Amino acid sequence: MKKYIFLIAVLFVSSFAWAQSNKEEIDLMQAAFGKDKKAVVAEFVKVSPTQKDAFWKLYDQYETQRKALGLERIELLKQYAAHYFDFTPVQADEWTKKVIALQKKTDDLIVTYYGKVKAISDGIVATQFYQIENYILASIRMQILQKVPFISKPAK
Repeated sequence: MKKYIFLIAVLFVSSFAWAQSNKEEIDLMQAAFGKDKKAVVAEFVKVSPTQKDAFWKLYDQYETQRKALGLERIELLKQYAAHYFDFTPVQADEWTKKVIALQKKTDDLIVTYYGKVKAISDGIVATQFYQIENYILASIRMQILQKVPFISKPAK
């Protein structure tokens, strides 16, 4: 059973490691929503024609930073798979602290860009941006959590 769980974890994490271009993230988006992320955002965030260019320029900047954080997530998943069977309590604690810090950075990035979007548009558009980004993020996090096995204490 342990070998089976380990194999699943390694295969899952390896799939992320092979595509540093975020192809798997695109696949996750299409699986969850049936289209790419920008199309989902464009469908939900209603930007006026006068705000459109400024919004998408800002959104592209946001996506560049968000994808960099996604690469950090991939590295943490690779660490998890590599040490799944031999995590010590100290290593598990350190790994978890890194995951928590990364989630905070990701959430803070959305909050930062909420303010930037509001500055070039209005509170409705900024709120739509905030809502859809959090919804997408929660959906992606859930898909990842469903595929990564829970850590267990090593047998003695």
